[in-house]
Amino acid sequence: MNRTLSLVIALALAGCSFTPDYQRPAAPVPADWPVKVDAGNTAKDAAIRAGAVRPDGNWRAFFPDARLQSLIAAALEHNRDLRVAVARVEEARALAGIARADRFPTVDLGAQRAASLTPGDLSSTGRQQNSQRYDVNLAVAAFELDFWGRVRNLDDAARANFLASDYARQSFRLSLIAEVANAYLSLLELGERLELARATTKSREETRSLIARRRDVGLAGDLDYLQADGAYQNARAETASLARSHATAENALRLLAGTAPAVGGKLAEPGLVAAAGVGLPSEVLLARPDVLAAEQKLVAANANIGAARAAFLPKIVLTAVAGTASRSLAGLFDAGSGAWNFTPALRLPLFDAGRSSGNVDLATARKTIAVAEYEKAIQQAFREIADLLAARSQLAEQLQAQEANLAAQSQRLKIVDARYQAGVSSHLELLDAQRENFAAQQSTLTARRLLLSTAASFYKALGGASPTP
Repeated sequence: MNRTLSLVIALALAGCSFTPDYQRPAAPVPADWPVKVDAGNTAKDAAIRAGAVRPDGNWRAFFPDARLQSLIAAALEHNRDLRVAVARVEEARALAGIARADRFPTVDLGAQRAASLTPGDLSSTGRQQNSQRYDVNLAVAAFELDFWGRVRNLDDAARANFLASDYARQSFRLSLIAEVANAYLSLLELGERLELARATTKSREETRSLIARRRDVGLAGDLDYLQADGAYQNARAETASLARSHATAENALRLLAGTAPAVGGKLAEPGLVAAAGVGLPSEVLLARPDVLAAEQKLVAANANIGAARAAFLPKIVLTAVAGTASRSLAGLFDAGSGAWNFTPALRLPLFDAGRSSGNVDLATARKTIAVAEYEKAIQQAFREIADLLAARSQLAEQLQAQEANLAAQSQRLKIVDARYQAGVSSHLELLDAQRENFAAQQSTLTARRLLLSTAASFYKALGGASPTP
């Protein structure tokens, strides 16, 4: 009881300011990225195979490939999770409209007839009474005069929750676009690796058949044949594994896009993904939809504190009815039939067993949670972009090294094959060169896809920001 009275007095002395002033928390991240950010047009970015694109700030500029664009467009139209996100925005919009409606009186038009029969022993005249009454009126029922801002704060909280829902939809949309792009790139990689494995399997099968014929005429031994057969069976196993992974990746992309993917490109083709420039953390992070959604949740929590505090103060509720009344239906609109009723009510909470103070504590705790979640969203966004920046730099170097290794292994295979045909090198040395060349080809494809996936992930990480022109 004493706590309640103390809080009422404190609020009154504060000049009826019950909602804490909202201040955006400082971003709990460094002022710069942990790795150097270049302009996006360096030699390393050229390794992304971005091609000559002129971005205009939308996802089509970020992903210029026509096949990829058709998949993204299909996903934006057919993806069921995105439909759920859109429906949740409409749900939040409706709830915000309901909360805003409470700030205005509800006016109803009513018409009624009341009839009663009173027996004589209950009548003041001692005779049976039959009464009729007809009413037509406009009524305002239980309209709260929002002196302390309780209803306004609830309206503000509902609107902030609606905005948070809309930002969450935008964040999911960005994630969906990036996810489709990464799934498409993975499918391209697996398609090329599967094609390479099939060609290798066919080549090793031909080699095994050739050695079998040479063994039949005494020009090769059983060891050479067993080595060739082992290499062939290993290639078959790798092909089967890649075929399974390719089918799985195709199904995943079909689920995202809601349609069968039309894939036929190569990772080395120009114009798959555009390179992205990155600004300062404060410019990038605070513009991300997921961070904006977390901030709007914080705004809603702040407004709820004001609504909870206002519950300690008197509530003024108005009920009014104005219209016409008559004993007969024909006399409803005759002169002198006007009728009205005005019932203002004042309610001051005196004792509620701590319910109101508990609501204030609850709202305050939820604001503390919202602050922590907002700061965490910024930290997660900072880490995501920092990881991508580091990956972009290192993967570009990795791809260059892999391409150089592939060139070396290809040249080595040519030399060893020529030496084997001349009878200088053994078949085991040839198999070793073939395995190293095959592994270098597979690793180069994986490195190229990882670099492209990093570039695609920048679209989501930067909140749909424009690629570098």
